Amino acid sequence: MRILCSGSATLDTIFRLEEIPSGPGKVLPSDVVQSAHGMAASAAAAVAKLGGEALLHSRVGDDEVGARIVADLTAAGIDCRHVLRVKGARSPLSTVLVDRNGERLVVPFFDPALGRDPTPPPLAEIETCGAVLVDVRRPDDAAEVLRQARRCGIPAVLDADTGPAEAHAALFPLSTHAIFSEPAALAFSGTDDPVTALERLAARHDGFVSITLGPEGCIWFDREARAIRRIRPPRVTAVDTLAAGDVFHGAFTLMLAEGRSIEDCIRFANVAAAIKCTVFGGRKGTPSRPAVEALLAASHFPVETA
Repeated sequence: MRILCSGSATLDTIFRLEEIPSGPGKVLPSDVVQSAHGMAASAAAAVAKLGGEALLHSRVGDDEVGARIVADLTAAGIDCRHVLRVKGARSPLSTVLVDRNGERLVVPFFDPALGRDPTPPPLAEIETCGAVLVDVRRPDDAAEVLRQARRCGIPAVLDADTGPAEAHAALFPLSTHAIFSEPAALAFSGTDDPVTALERLAARHDGFVSITLGPEGCIWFDREARAIRRIRPPRVTAVDTLAAGDVFHGAFTLMLAEGRSIEDCIRFANVAAAIKCTVFGGRKGTPSRPAVEALLAASHFPVETA
């Protein structure tokens, strides 16, 4: 199944520390990994690792870092023909600190000059896809991709992570399936309670709306029953949570394109993201499809009423 992922691609340097510093000074990491990440890129890598065909639409600079990003993602099995190399722009970079509990601090940089290239998204490619997935980093591109997906009658999935409120307001109604991170959902809905946030979001959208809650799983609004449902992930010892949300989105979108039920999409995505958290190195911890299916077969993840 072919999936188009549109959004960010970065070169991340990930440091493993005992704890994330709270002030100035110098700390020595116990490990470091450098590889291409970004929400759309990491989701595309998850699609490829889990048995799908991943096509990435993104923007990087026409520099050495951009070449490294494209090479790294191509090696991960992603079709990078539509990763634009913007002349005169600097490629996106992130520094990531991961503590002993797997929690992270991310410091990303996106050069505004990346927006100078007027090249539109590869809309013709969407006709060959089973679904699309967009993030909020480039709202204009994402909006075109979502609209084309809806014209083609395929799932248009929004990774609604933390970002400008205007980006969420523009993209949310264009999606068929919106998956919010907890911080983004709380900020966009104006509440500090995830259940209330989901109720408010569902009232503004007639499609699928959900919120990911990390180790507490995923809640979504069941429109037929008019109730909020939850499926919890397996309990794991988290080593690195970086890219867990991206793996969730990629896995969910792939299962959706394959025609699975919402419950099965969430179970599969929960397990893929949980396994990823047990490995240091961001998306490098993305499991294979057999590994996910083995854990699904060995465990029971029931649907709860939240």
